Parts: sequence; C-alpha cells; structure tokens
Amino acid sequence: MLRVAGSHAEAPVPIMGGQTPAQSMNGNLGRRLGLTTATARTQKKGTDMDLRLAGKRALVTGSSAGLGEAIAKFLAAEGVTVVVHGRDVGRTNAVAHAIHAAGGRAQVVIGDLLTDGGADAVASAALDGGGIDILVNNAGAYHHLSWMEATQDRWIETYQSNVVSGVRMIHRLVPGMKERHWGRVIQIGGGLAIQPIPMQPDYEASLAARHNLAVSLARELKDTGVTSNVVAPGAIRVPAVEELLVEIAPRFGWGSGWEEIERGCVRDMVPNDVGRLGRPEEIAAAVAYLASCQADYVSGAVLRVDGGTIRSVN
Repeated sequence: MLRVAGSHAEAPVPIMGGQTPAQSMNGNLGRRLGLTTATARTQKKGTDMDLRLAGKRALVTGSSAGLGEAIAKFLAAEGVTVVVHGRDVGRTNAVAHAIHAAGGRAQVVIGDLLTDGGADAVASAALDGGGIDILVNNAGAYHHLSWMEATQDRWIETYQSNVVSGVRMIHRLVPGMKERHWGRVIQIGGGLAIQPIPMQPDYEASLAARHNLAVSLARELKDTGVTSNVVAPGAIRVPAVEELLVEIAPRFGWGSGWEEIERGCVRDMVPNDVGRLGRPEEIAAAVAYLASCQADYVSGAVLRVDGGTIRSVN
C-alpha cells in the first residue's frame, strides 16, 4: 500500500500501506479559484473563514518538494512569510521563487537537521528575518525495508531524521513563541503511527513518536498561548507518488489512464471512504487551520486527513 503518512521532502517514495499577503480569506479564495477579487467578494457573502494569518512567520522544514512545498505555498497565500527549508539549493530556491511570483513572501534556508550544527544554522537563518510564529515539522525520511532488513543503525538513523530533527527545532524556536505568548507547532505524522503494517517498522515507530511528542509538548505548553498538534495525512497524490503508481500500474492491471490507475490503487492498496487519493492542498489546508487563530482551542490533537483510511474512533 501507499504510505499513510505525509510525503516528506527529499525522501524516496514508499509503496506500502501506508501573492500579496492576504488581508482576509476573501482575497485568497479568489486567487485559488482563478476569480478576480471583486468576483470573489460578490460570491463570498460573508461565509468564508478568515484565518487571520497575515503577518505571521512560519518555518516549514523539508519544504523543497512534496507536502512541505504545498504547505509553504498555502501558508504564503494566507499572508504568512514562509521560511522555505531544504537541503537541495535549486529545489528550495524554486519553491521560494514560485511564492514570490504569486505575490507572497518567502526566504530560503539550507541545512541538514540531523546535526546540532545544522539545526543551529537553520534556526539562526530563519530567525534573521524575525521571530518564527509557526513551526511545521515536516522533514523526514523513510525506506522500503522489512523487519530483518531494517538494521539497528537504520532504526537510529530514522529516529534521528524523523524525531530528533523536529525536537531540535522545537528547542530552538518554541522559547521565542512562549516569550511572545503565541505560537503553533505542527508535526506532520501519519496513519501508520496508530495502524502499523509489517513493512518499514522503523519509520512507523518514528511516526508514533511524532504523535506522542506533540501531545507531550502540548501539556508542557499549558497556559503559554502556544499550541502543539499533529496533521496525519493518508496516501497523497504528490508528483513522486503519481510517477510511482504509473510505473507499477501494469503489474497490477490498473490500465494506463490516471483515473483508472488511481481507482485501482485505492481499491487494492489504500481503501478509504472517499475513494481517491488525497491532494497536497488538502493537507496544507489542515495545517493552515491548526496554525490559525480559529484553532486557539485546539492543542494536543491529531487531525487525520486520510479519507477515512484509519478505522478508529480515536
């Protein structure tokens, strides 16, 4: 099955179960639907939610591709100044350029979060333009390994990449949020944290740790004005996943057209109640909600965006 977690930037794709800163939501809606501001205002009629994110600053780790890229662009469309992070200079700059071209604000930081020195450099560069109000821990890695293939060293590497890297950024950025009495920490987790499969045990355990640390952090941040939550994606149609499914479609007899391939994948690999793969923008929208003032009363929560893949009431 396809991974039931977020598609972290700069990582291989697994096959397993698994603008101008907006003054209101009104203007953003128009840009997303290709409408003029006047037309959007006419159609809105006071029904759209204002996320009140204009003027905030966010660091999205691993945002040079995949879900991280989608999250960065979505937040920028809401008026957030986004710090785009990656290890590949070209891809990271490309995301920032796209945000600028759409009228948004972005800066680039390059660095490896697997070391204290790398995390120090990323945090220092991110803070160079001002305090970070929103931290989205998206960066991570995973491998197609079975229990016997996943060595102890691989377990340690995966934990460092998917858990400790996020902790490093929490340690460096959350104190400033507490001083300002407002902030958001959002982990990108996944369904495999609570519904694991035989493959990729090291990765699944690291997702479970992400969920757990987010709730523990929420308790630690009591009465500070800073919240901590998780967005847990299902199988998402990022470009790398689409390429992979097209490649393996003949093996499963899914046909050659994308609609047939997606239908076959959902039927055979990632069954859910909606009947399709998720879209990156749907994950980004969930992140934007948790980052917003509308989510002031949400902390220590796991928001699953998986089409009903996970069969659980919790």
